[in-house]
Amino acid sequence: MKALIASGGRGTRLRPLTHTQNKHLIPIANKPILHYAIEAAVDAGIKQIGIVCNADSREVQDAIGNGKRWGVRITYIPQKAPLGLAHVVKIAEKFIGKDDFIFYLGDNMLVGGVKQYIEQFRQSGCNCFLTLAKVRDPERFGVPEIKRGRIVRVEEKPKKPKSDFAVAGIYIYDRHIFEAVRKIKPSSRGELEISDAHQYLIDKGYQVGFAEITGWWKDTGKPTDLLEANRLVLDNIQPRIEGSVDRSSVVAGKVVIEEGAKVINSVIRGPAIIGKNCIIENSYVGPFSSVGNNSAIRNAEVEYSIILRDCRIHNVRIRIEGSILGNDVEIVDATGKPMVHRFMIGDQSRVEIA
Repeated sequence: MKALIASGGRGTRLRPLTHTQNKHLIPIANKPILHYAIEAAVDAGIKQIGIVCNADSREVQDAIGNGKRWGVRITYIPQKAPLGLAHVVKIAEKFIGKDDFIFYLGDNMLVGGVKQYIEQFRQSGCNCFLTLAKVRDPERFGVPEIKRGRIVRVEEKPKKPKSDFAVAGIYIYDRHIFEAVRKIKPSSRGELEISDAHQYLIDKGYQVGFAEITGWWKDTGKPTDLLEANRLVLDNIQPRIEGSVDRSSVVAGKVVIEEGAKVINSVIRGPAIIGKNCIIENSYVGPFSSVGNNSAIRNAEVEYSIILRDCRIHNVRIRIEGSILGNDVEIVDATGKPMVHRFMIGDQSRVEIA
């Protein structure tokens, strides 16, 4: 069994964050999203992982490396253009060979890992095994139509979904998937849709099994999804304090304070994580917040937010909530006269002023 992880695409729904970094490297609880996919494969005993990445960038390769830190071998497969998930599978055929493999979308997060689904795939004798999750907006996903316990149809982003299930971004295949991705044609979007490949297998009589994800699964394609994934991961962290907390501070609940971080006259209410070498002074950091390395929060309040590395939040009088701040962002109190709001904001940013 091998693993294939998709880490390409442009992440347009997460702009402006993705103007300057690959969406799969955005941190959730201070760890890149892509790490969770790799760790899921490792926990399932997989030793060979292929990562499909944008051909015009080495960002993923430089951030992830050769896999040695996880005890696996990572092979990078460049994709010249984002031509669909079935195209991702198609260009990975040389790496996969005739082996069975799990295909994991690198911006998806799943509690409990994938080992159980691999075991179900092996026991079922299926050619293709899909994971399904109930969602509120199935029209955003590939949607299965299920009759008498079998998937009879899979439709990509349907206007009128036949069920409230989404095909989650974890699939398990044998070699017959390569026949499917070679035979299907591009959709109206100009992409090779993975749903069309699944439908091909169904139409040709191949066995397509499925299991419902009973825990939580998140496709982190939108900012709200990132915040929710951050909440879910933080809710399961083990508290750990390696930095310093002075006597006038209060740390309550599940909180991680990394090495070199200083908490001074502040309140930290978990679940929350404070990265290495951060300074939290005269401030409040509330539940479901992650603060990236080398950031400083002084005289401010933050809750239910993702703060990336090297950020400065100083003397902000209104609580920052439900926010995502990219690397090296500053939010500071204006000085001098007149009292004004002053912004330097990149493309596709959003700011709400109270």
